[in-house]
Amino acid sequence: MPYSHDVMEFLLARRSRPAKMLQTPVPDGAELDLLLTAAARVPDHGKLEPWRFVVLEEAACARMGHEITARAAALGLEPEKAAKSAASFAESPLIVTVVASPKPSEKIPELEQTLSAGAVCLSLVNAALASGWGACWLSGWPAYDDQIQRALGLAPQEWIAGFIHIGTSAATPPERPRPDIAALTTRLQS
Repeated sequence: MPYSHDVMEFLLARRSRPAKMLQTPVPDGAELDLLLTAAARVPDHGKLEPWRFVVLEEAACARMGHEITARAAALGLEPEKAAKSAASFAESPLIVTVVASPKPSEKIPELEQTLSAGAVCLSLVNAALASGWGACWLSGWPAYDDQIQRALGLAPQEWIAGFIHIGTSAATPPERPRPDIAALTTRLQS
């Protein structure tokens, strides 16, 4: 069976970069299109494409930071929580919003479409990391807020699967504890 040591080494060592560590430069238009193309190569039973992308460039990230600040104040959120959420946008050089966009289907349950959207998020992070960029997948309360969703142009049946922050990372964060695979695995022999 063909085996790619490089791919396995990447997957076993992959590490997201915290959004606050990301800065310019960011992928240009052609590079970003390539990352999005790689991200779209996920299981998609029925070829429904139950997801889409909203790309927030630096100025749009700053605008969304202001929107989040205003929305947090209107909701009466704790100032520290509001500031952290707003900063994750305002200080980000590039965010790709992965929008879950379920399609009516008699054959493909909405749960499978949701899983496909999640697969797009991870594939985009991995594509960015494999290309030498820093990246991470965030959500948080802004992902679930109706007003923020409308500000990003979501239709009523759509929702945010993740905010994928992409940029240049000057440092690699320290390794963190990883799951105990043996404790999480059940093997059935018959």
